[in-house]
Amino acid sequence: MSGEGLTHLDSQGRPQMVDVSAKDVSARVAMAEGVVRMSAATRDLALGGTSKKGDAITTGILAGIMAAKRTAELIPLCHPLPLSRVNVDITPNENGLRVVAEVRTSGRTGVEMEALTAVSVACLTLYDMLKAVQKDMEVCSIRLLSKTGGSSGDYSASPAEDSA
Repeated sequence: MSGEGLTHLDSQGRPQMVDVSAKDVSARVAMAEGVVRMSAATRDLALGGTSKKGDAITTGILAGIMAAKRTAELIPLCHPLPLSRVNVDITPNENGLRVVAEVRTSGRTGVEMEALTAVSVACLTLYDMLKAVQKDMEVCSIRLLSKTGGSSGDYSASPAEDSA
């Protein structure tokens, strides 16, 4: 935990948007991941693009990109950012589908929330697209993988203990 305390609270404990005007503009990159656990049959259906609702993978990717762009509207106190790149990948793993998002900007604050929002909404979209065939899927293991840029320095997550 940072030694600064909770930066989204003022001295009276009221919510505030952090003032980033004194920070230098720098290149910022964040990557996040999440998993939708599902049966092999459901995963294969998604990969084939033949679910009842259509192509779940492409729809999930588009939803993740759109969500990253709208993070400031969804998460209170997030700064609206001019994103220079949002990439969402959805790949199979032994437990279902893994979603990874990479978000880039040049700015005064990082893009961790945009990457996490992209992953979250992509995972939820996969669930929605596939729930007709499997209702007990699990959205899990959403986490920040890495971030670069800014005064707090770089961060890289430890490898996951289980592959979700």
